[in-house]
Amino acid sequence: MEANQNKFLLSKVPEVTIFFWIIKVLCTTVGETFADFLNFSLGFGLTLTTIIMGVAFFVVLILQFRATKYVPGIYWLTVVLISVFGTLVTDNLTDSMGVPLERSTVVFSVLLGLTFLFWYLSEKTLSIHSIYTRKREVFYWLTILFTFALGTAVGDLFSEQLGLGYLYTGITVVVIIACVFLAWKLKLDGVLAFWVAYILTRPLGASLGDYLSQPKINGALGLGTTVTSVIFLIAILAIIIFLAVTKIDITAKSETVETNRANGNKKNVLTQTVVVLCIFLVVGIGGYVRLNNIASPTDSPQATSASAQAKLAGQLTDFIKIESDMLSHVNSKDFASAKKGADDLEHQWDTSEPKLRKIDGTTWTKIDGTIDVVLATVRSGNPDASQCKSALNNSLSVLNGANKLASKTASPKTTLNGANKLAGQLTEFVKIENDMLNYVNSKDFASANKGADDLEHQWDTSEPKLRKMDGTTWTKIDGTIDVVLAAVRSGNPDASHCKSALNNSLSVLNEANK
Repeated sequence: MEANQNKFLLSKVPEVTIFFWIIKVLCTTVGETFADFLNFSLGFGLTLTTIIMGVAFFVVLILQFRATKYVPGIYWLTVVLISVFGTLVTDNLTDSMGVPLERSTVVFSVLLGLTFLFWYLSEKTLSIHSIYTRKREVFYWLTILFTFALGTAVGDLFSEQLGLGYLYTGITVVVIIACVFLAWKLKLDGVLAFWVAYILTRPLGASLGDYLSQPKINGALGLGTTVTSVIFLIAILAIIIFLAVTKIDITAKSETVETNRANGNKKNVLTQTVVVLCIFLVVGIGGYVRLNNIASPTDSPQATSASAQAKLAGQLTDFIKIESDMLSHVNSKDFASAKKGADDLEHQWDTSEPKLRKIDGTTWTKIDGTIDVVLATVRSGNPDASQCKSALNNSLSVLNGANKLASKTASPKTTLNGANKLAGQLTEFVKIENDMLNYVNSKDFASANKGADDLEHQWDTSEPKLRKMDGTTWTKIDGTIDVVLAAVRSGNPDASHCKSALNNSLSVLNEANK
């Protein structure tokens, strides 16, 4: 009697048809783009987006568990939300907690493997056609969650960190899925083939979503997260309505038949599983090593030593310049130009990720978090100037903090040669900034603003001469001056931020002027 009460009349999952795979990829794509839409386009931020989608997912999951049969609308809505939530789990580990994608991939692989193991030991089958009990349904959705989290980590690792790109990552996954399909036709176990393909549709959908939504400057089509999410949500809704009307994906297969089939040849299935795992380990690790070497070629011993010593010092000037320009655009209420700057910032940062992350992963993660906030606030549908300024100032502070060590870590000979070029040429700018610092200390921001106008005029006038003498040092100083101008000219200038910007700029100016 107790066993019968734990049974459901019908399976809680759909029949595996072509529509199953189409809608699965669509749901996966939406998981990637809709999370970005809430995070960046609406400006919710990663934490709030995760909370909202987590609550929505668990509410719908309760409805799914309460249902006594497969209901297309509830089931696929659960898949969409678990896709979004699984994506956000990995994003939080990477962006908020600084967990490397390599570690996330390993952890989620182990968790997924353990889920499969305990599921099989408990139920003697992994077939989705045997989801007739509450326990099996728990195992099923836990497996789905880990496949989405793992797929996100693997997809981001290869497409972004290792520089394979969204399009080529997607093509690679399609080729692998095609090989799995061919192997299934050649007698690969059906349950094993299903779960391998199911896991792979996550990086496929994510790559497709990123390729459609990301800016063209990132090598994508630039449709945006809003348009991409709407297109795929409409497509998902249309297929769900079709399935609800036709009922072609409803299965009522016998649990006994499915279990007996799963138990038909355990030794053969175990052998196939070990072989498949070995193939994926060899291909995955080999591909990672190969792409990692391409993305970060081995430097000479001298260069490697210098990088280790300087870390990211002097490597971040371009990003400081971009964010300083964005801050100027925000100050002048030119949000269209600020958003273009955000696209450029994202592209340059993603392109430089393999190199910078290898030099100093901890600092890279810290900066990456501030840049994510900048992108979210600037790209908001109705950007708030004060929030944008706050995000940019915070990010600039972190960037300058990591970048200003260059003069301290450079060798004496290099410093001397670079300084001699502009030595004695910068006294006027040192005086202007010292006066501005005195005004800021006395809270006289009106006079500090006048000093900023004078500084900008004198610097722009001297640019042709100074830049020709030493372009590298000029660019470095120019970045610090941009930060000073942005801080002092802010609608509501913060004294501590102004002091920090001026002290940093004066340090660079004095070093080059000796």
